[in-house]
Amino acid sequence: MSLDLIQEARRQAEICNACRYCEGYCSVFPALHRERLFSDGDITQLANLCHNCRGCYYACQYTAPHEFDLNLPKALAEVRRDSWERLAWPAPLARKFHTNGTMIAAAFVLGFSVLFLAIRAIGSTSGEGFYAALPHNAMVAIFAPAFLFPLASIVVGLRRYWRSVRGGPVRRTHLAGALGMAARMRDLAAGHGDGCNFEVEDRFSHARRYAHQLIMYGFVLCFAATGAGTVMHYVFDLQAPYGLISLPKLLGVPGGLMLAVGTGWMVRLKLLSDRHVGDLRAWGGDIGFVLLLCFVSISGLALYALGSTRFMSLMLALHLGSVLTFFLLMPYTKMAHGFYRLAALVRDAQRKQEGDRPN
Repeated sequence: MSLDLIQEARRQAEICNACRYCEGYCSVFPALHRERLFSDGDITQLANLCHNCRGCYYACQYTAPHEFDLNLPKALAEVRRDSWERLAWPAPLARKFHTNGTMIAAAFVLGFSVLFLAIRAIGSTSGEGFYAALPHNAMVAIFAPAFLFPLASIVVGLRRYWRSVRGGPVRRTHLAGALGMAARMRDLAAGHGDGCNFEVEDRFSHARRYAHQLIMYGFVLCFAATGAGTVMHYVFDLQAPYGLISLPKLLGVPGGLMLAVGTGWMVRLKLLSDRHVGDLRAWGGDIGFVLLLCFVSISGLALYALGSTRFMSLMLALHLGSVLTFFLLMPYTKMAHGFYRLAALVRDAQRKQEGDRPN
């Protein structure tokens, strides 16, 4: 199946290379126009550079009913999803999530929440705060492996990706440029700076770019809040829950709000978008991941609001269940796109530098 997807994307890339109308749209087209022949690794690289903004599709004169029948965003989206499935470790889990993402995420959250409630029922309640509902040692025993496993899985996938695109040694300038592109979401602004056509067809909009930024920076703030809480617990012996005027809350509450707004906005944009310009097989996984991240943020905010009430144990179980699900499924969800896209941007910076060298 992957060979058929790559072959179709190669056919379309060769036509686009001859046309060059979309040269300034995003990072994909300058990278595409640097090549004359496209290896499988080249197509995989182009696919992971693509943000599926769809501007090229709505500007193209060779879409259906033209005999060329171009739909480059869809072709690259299919190759991109296939590359995550092929390169992920273990690969079968990725394929299952992309086709049944919402149901899998919901089942995991529910199952883990029941597990945490069971631990609460049979375990010790001698702790204070959250640890009265779930002992600290139990949290560490569960979440440490759940955090380390997806990191190891992503590292394996990225190494496989780097070999497939023939990546070389990474220099500081390559990484700095890639991080700058990712931080500003420049490709979702398109080359003209007016935004993309994700949900409004031939009208440009920055909505998807802003929703992405809310999700990305909201997640970064929440992760920083967790890190701050860890330092406060182990270094300063300050145990959760923390007050509003504390570093974990000053970082986590704005981060949770940004995540909730960004994911809700993203779901709305996806429902408004034209599905046939994306990968239909990945629809369930995409929506499942966004809804999971939305539930993580909302349950975290609810836990803070209800942390001193009788609903604390239930909200803690739901929140921890969703966080554990997020970590375990991270290598097989759209979250992997962030890592692969950053790697693709680093490789693109390398290719640009290689092209600037004199022969």
